[in-house]
Amino acid sequence: MHKIEAWLLTEGAHGMISQVEGLAKALDANFEHKKIISSSFWKYFPPKLTIKNKNIFNFDQIINNSQKIKIPNLLISCGRKSVIPSIIIKSFFQKNHEIINIHIQDPKINITEFDYIIVPDHDSLDGDNVIKSKGAIHYVSLEEIEEQRKNKNKKKIISIVLGGPNKYYSFLANEIKSLFDQIEHLFFNDFDEIRIISSRRTPDQIIDELNIKYKNNSKVSIDSSLSRQKYIQALALADKIIVTSDSISMISEAAITGTPICLARLKSKKNDYRFINFINLFTKLNIIKDLDTSEQHWTYDKLYETKRIAQIIKNKLL
Repeated sequence: MHKIEAWLLTEGAHGMISQVEGLAKALDANFEHKKIISSSFWKYFPPKLTIKNKNIFNFDQIINNSQKIKIPNLLISCGRKSVIPSIIIKSFFQKNHEIINIHIQDPKINITEFDYIIVPDHDSLDGDNVIKSKGAIHYVSLEEIEEQRKNKNKKKIISIVLGGPNKYYSFLANEIKSLFDQIEHLFFNDFDEIRIISSRRTPDQIIDELNIKYKNNSKVSIDSSLSRQKYIQALALADKIIVTSDSISMISEAAITGTPICLARLKSKKNDYRFINFINLFTKLNIIKDLDTSEQHWTYDKLYETKRIAQIIKNKLL
């Protein structure tokens, strides 16, 4: 098989970028991110109601320099806004060029529009071209986790990974305050270092309040830099990880470490059966437990789903 030249299509959200980039790296592909910008009208429509026309997104901007650079032989897309653009771009190139398209997440349209679709086990989607993953695939690799662990010292560290509001969770300031009161009570005395890591979705108000709350506590560090390296370090060096319940991606990323993960459950605005199924699966796999669990330590098989799925795809492409 020739070297893979991949275009990664997303609307720019971190969780989506993590998934497409993680798969591209696991496939050992050269890759370039292409941000999908939907037109002001069509961005409100689901894929099944969206016309297959290049005017619905920034097609010309994406294609403009395609003759000056290597034309892709692989498209990896993630998220609903990249579904139709992936199909259109493939159609444009495949007249004179062999190209494969892979979509991550349920595209909510006829699955035969894609060569392969990758969905979590907790999504009820089946088909000959559907590949199932446990949780979300992502860009954190076991190799870089192990590399960072070479810097581990005797300090006992707990890392707290914060998400932010989405359509299922409000992530209100008073709720996060109560959450940290509980975390303080349960964990602060047992650890030498407490690392708090925010994400792109974490509201500035919450970061500011945490900085005020812990400004005189030398054990606590708060990282809002969004540095990938610092995030990897926080996961790798932790003896325990706490992740807020709003993000399947962050929980899946933490699960590559093999480190005990406590789930900081937030109050949801509405039920999401996919998330409930995900939590049930990760609980069954002994990966996550609630904050107030009586167990101090537990083990599980490290989840490196990105590499496993990349190998399945490589075997199909050979």
